[in-house]
Amino acid sequence: MRIIQLFSILFLFASLNGIAQIRNAKNAIVSEELIFPVQNEHTHGSSVVSLPNGDLLAAWFQGSGERSADDVRVMGARLKKGVKTWTAPFLMADTKGIPDCNPVLFLNRKGKLFLFWVAVQANKWEDAILRFRTTTNYNGNEAPVWEWQDDILLKPDESFVKEVEKRFKELPDKQAGWAAYAPQYDDMIKEACKDLRKRSFGWMGRIHPITLESGRILLPLYNDGFNFSMVAISDDDGTTWRPSLPIVGRGPIQPSLAIKKNGNIVAYMRDSGDAPARVHTSISSDDGESWSASQKTDIPNEASVEVCVMKDGKWAFVGNNITDGRYQLSIFISDDEGASWKWKDLIEYEPDHKGSFSYPCLIQTSDGLLNLSYSYAMGEGKKSIKHVVIDPKKILQ
Repeated sequence: MRIIQLFSILFLFASLNGIAQIRNAKNAIVSEELIFPVQNEHTHGSSVVSLPNGDLLAAWFQGSGERSADDVRVMGARLKKGVKTWTAPFLMADTKGIPDCNPVLFLNRKGKLFLFWVAVQANKWEDAILRFRTTTNYNGNEAPVWEWQDDILLKPDESFVKEVEKRFKELPDKQAGWAAYAPQYDDMIKEACKDLRKRSFGWMGRIHPITLESGRILLPLYNDGFNFSMVAISDDDGTTWRPSLPIVGRGPIQPSLAIKKNGNIVAYMRDSGDAPARVHTSISSDDGESWSASQKTDIPNEASVEVCVMKDGKWAFVGNNITDGRYQLSIFISDDEGASWKWKDLIEYEPDHKGSFSYPCLIQTSDGLLNLSYSYAMGEGKKSIKHVVIDPKKILQ
């Protein structure tokens, strides 16, 4: 009887401790609101940027589906400095008759605003075309006035093929998920890489670019056809782009990049490979030109993640941190450049597993606060993009 009572007490303590963790995360939240009222259309893949005048600009894709729905377009909204409610949504990009997905907002060092997104040709992710718009006229009350638009056409050469073969040899000798009578995963991907057309199309963005001290811009990309990643490199402030060598692994996609103090760049990626689903990492020691074969961390993974190097040198990371749904969204903080994550708190949690909170976008604004946007769904007819402001100092407390 005493043993049973002891277990009951321990269970109650664990339950209360879990609630306390949720409350602690809520205490760190400065503000939270839906960017627009919940509605029926699919809304996903948000991105947010802080403009020089203090406004926030958000973008997401919206329509009756994703790659198979030709009415999908890129929408946006603005949160004016000092105002608590977002403007009504406005159109940011729409390739008529073709789905437009995965918007990414970015400011280069000269203050030019970029909108990257993909037009999903033939309704297939692997045929997506990477597009971008730019402007310096973005301080109005509605959509930016775009001054330039073009496609980013990448043509990885034969070094891409050699790199894939090289990096697959460095991966663990495990090809889970493929039957003995089916083609081996590694061999199938290596063969596909030899096709110039396949390796030239289907590259998509999801996460913010980063700017190196040299001014080089690295735009993270991934490809659902190959099920791995790459970055586009620009050394002229985003005027022209060329491909890096690929970030090879079994399922590392949607990379988010963080620069270490020693200059190395770490990519944190969603796991689209074999179980157990864990966040992948890869390292570049040559300014993004080449990348190590990806390795799985111990962080459980369900969907896209993003990491942010904060002004005080600490790193913030946001992801689902579960493998059975998207009903939980967590924030981690590291004081040792991702070697460990000592502080972990919940941003969203639905104990009945009915909610969906995913594809986070994470930035730090000039006031030191973390601004987060993510897909928010509480069932059919209840979909939006949520914006949350977090004080990282309160998480550290």
